Order: sequence, then structure tokens, then C-alpha cells
Amino acid sequence: MSAPAPHRVDDVLLAEPRGFCAGVDRAIEIVERALAQFGAPIYVRHEIVHNRYVVDTLRRRGAVFVEDLEDVPDGATVIFSAHGVAPEVWEASRTRGLSVIDATCPLVTKVHLESLKYAKESYSIVVIGHEGHPEVIGTMGQSPSVSHLISTVKQAEEVELPDPDRVVALTQTTLSLEDTREIVDVLRARFPSLIVRNDICYATTNRQEAAKALVDKVDLMLVIGAQSSSNCNRLREVAADAGIPSYLIDDASLIQPAWLEGVERVGITSGASTPESLVEEVIDHLAPETVTTVEVIKEDVVFTLPKELRGKGEQKWARQRIGQGAIR
Repeated sequence: MSAPAPHRVDDVLLAEPRGFCAGVDRAIEIVERALAQFGAPIYVRHEIVHNRYVVDTLRRRGAVFVEDLEDVPDGATVIFSAHGVAPEVWEASRTRGLSVIDATCPLVTKVHLESLKYAKESYSIVVIGHEGHPEVIGTMGQSPSVSHLISTVKQAEEVELPDPDRVVALTQTTLSLEDTREIVDVLRARFPSLIVRNDICYATTNRQEAAKALVDKVDLMLVIGAQSSSNCNRLREVAADAGIPSYLIDDASLIQPAWLEGVERVGITSGASTPESLVEEVIDHLAPETVTTVEVIKEDVVFTLPKELRGKGEQKWARQRIGQGAIR
């Protein structure tokens, strides 16, 4: 769908950092390398990341996205998404003879290992997160018999645990400190010995801090990313909580002319699964007089690829980042 005619604004301020984080970069590269190394089709359990543009681009290249392992042929190659999976999914894969490549973000894997560690030490595990989110499902699945999902303050007030002195709280990585503060405060009051593992992703925090740096400088905030993305929704809330009109949009075609009435300066950021090309399209649509980047921190995190995709062809691989100017 093509965007309406541009509506010029005076200035655009770009939050930095924004867009792809190291975990998303790694997950996308895993699918790309698997397609290049093994050929299509490559099956991916769940959307590799929460962005329609990324998923559709990989689908055109030969990736097949499924929600259930039953849709993967016996003996095929399947990639687990960046959100992680429960042990039962690994076991089902082995039973089916599937060749598994794990694209779970290493920061999510860290949470999984924490769950296993504390379960062995006879702790009750409180997982703070959104019900139904694939990352939360994977984390709950690590130690299901001792894990309790808490999504609201009310649930924190009501949860009953067998040993009040042995409770640990783990968090969904894409939440914010603000998202978890009230819940943690209630849990601390009820369980004074509570151990809180701050599992919120560095990239999530950095993008929220970058968005906060814009809110007192702009008349409007646009967050580019998927409606289903937890970290994108948190970015929109950062501006909304500061009293700035804020909209989460998939792309430039969704910008409404009424939003821009009387607006001189627009802030733009994007979620950790959003290609930079979508940001560029929004800037082109707005046609500002100036574009200024406001950087709060420089990110240089890189995660290692799975061993299945490293080796001989490493020096020959020419990476084309989806939506980073390589694909339009």
C-alpha cells in the first residue's frame, strides 16, 4: 500500500539507538545463512522476530514459518525463533528427527538458565511478563512445576507460594523498569527475602532512554514497528506517559494527516525488530527541513552465531541486512 502525499514538517529528531538489536540481528542472520547453506525450504517455528516486513522478506527467500512442529516434515531443518522455546519443544524435535538451529537470543537463554538454577535450589519462580507472549511461554516452560506468571499488581498481591523465604523473580526481557516496578514492590512487601533478577534487555532499556531524550524536544512521537512487538509498545508509552501524542505504526502508509496539524518537530524511534529502511520511508514521507540524530549511548554488542553456521564459508559470506539499505 503506497503512502499518502507527504506532509512536510520542520524538523525530525531521530532517537539513537533504535532499530535492530544484537539478538534480532543474529536471529535474522541465522535464517539467511541457513537458507544459503542448506537451501530452501528452511522451517522457522514462530515468527523469527516480531516484524511483518522482516518475516515477509524471509518468506520470499524460502523460509516457512510455522506455529506447530507438526507442520515441519520429518528430518527437515527447523530454526527456533529469537523468543526461545520450552524444553518440551526441543524434545519433540529430537523425537521427530529434526535438525534444529537455535536462534534464541542469548539474553533470553540467560533467563532460561536462571530458571533451571533456582528450580534446582527449591525456589518458587515468579515470571513477570505478558501472558501468551512466546518468550514468556518459553521461560515458564523451563521449570513449569514451580513457575508462576505475574502480569498485574493484583496477581502479585494474590499469588500464594509454598516457601515465602525462597522466591525469585525473573522478567520478560522486553519490558521496562517502569513495567515491573509496582509488581516488584508488591512482591518485596509480601516476600522480604525476594531475589530479583533484572533480566530486562540492554537494548530495550537503551531504546527507552533514547526515546525519553526526545520527549521534551518534539511535538509528536512516531514509533516504527509491529503492533505485536512488546518493546515497540513500551516505546510508544514512554512518549504518551510524558504527555506527547505518540503513535505506533508499521510503516509510512499509516501516518494520518490530522496527526501532523500544527506539528513542527517530530521524534522518531523504532523497535528492536524494525528495519532501518522503514524509518527512512517515514522520513521521506515527512520531508523535513532538517534531520538530527540524538544519541544517548553507542551500542557495540555482537552475539556469536550457532556453530552449525560458522566455519568454512565464514570469509565468503556477504551479509545483506534486511531493510538496512540492501533490500527496498
